[in-house]
Amino acid sequence: MCETCGCNITSGNQSIAQQVIKGTTAVTVLKNLLAKNDDQAAHNRQHFDKYRLLAINLMSSPGSGKTALLEATIDALSDKYRIGVIEGDLETENDAIRIRAKGVPAYQITTGTACHLDAHMVHDALHHFPLDGLDLLFIENVGNLVCPASFNLGQHLNATLLSVTEGDDKPVKYPVVFRAANVVLVTKSDFLPVLEDFSVERAELNLRNLASIAPVIQLSARRNLGLQTWFDWLSNELAKQRARISKGESARSKTQSDDVRLSLRST
Repeated sequence: MCETCGCNITSGNQSIAQQVIKGTTAVTVLKNLLAKNDDQAAHNRQHFDKYRLLAINLMSSPGSGKTALLEATIDALSDKYRIGVIEGDLETENDAIRIRAKGVPAYQITTGTACHLDAHMVHDALHHFPLDGLDLLFIENVGNLVCPASFNLGQHLNATLLSVTEGDDKPVKYPVVFRAANVVLVTKSDFLPVLEDFSVERAELNLRNLASIAPVIQLSARRNLGLQTWFDWLSNELAKQRARISKGESARSKTQSDDVRLSLRST
């Protein structure tokens, strides 16, 4: 458990952690927190399914272009879909302010020291957020390639962004967040002509070596390159989700928390 960045105890799970810390090991605490988090995530997903919306968790390192992608998505699709955004950052409401300027409801979660969102934080946000009538709900997670993938939020799908300025070896260095992706977005692709050391093909090969079948979409939000493929993916996934809901089913988000608990059992 990380005592430095605070990712083990968040404002959302602090009361739960306090109940289980005394007289227990760190491993037991983490097991309990992950289990409670997944219970809350399932409850969040029930909310999302009730309103027939598609919830997507955006994960990436800081500065990869998550908010810029959301702005471009809102500009292109707001006439077709009702969009909402939950923002996660350690401090400030900067990103939520940018989204609200587009005429879209946005709620900012400030995590303080926690380097990821958890299901309890998202549930608290839902009490202040209009789900009724939404088609797409984006949850922009804290910029971090390590912890966000291990905490289920109740989302249906994960989108992991990889900026071409970061290097094509990131799926190798940070396999958890890329293995959890339902789609990988190679962002800022307009820089490719001047970044000879980044290969989209090599990045995809690194992803496939993780046994991932997630589609890879190359795009630039600022230059409007490749965005239609992203929009088509969203429309297709929303249609599939609503078909599942009509059958009484729902997508279960890919998460690494089960893997974490498996490794803890052997500790």
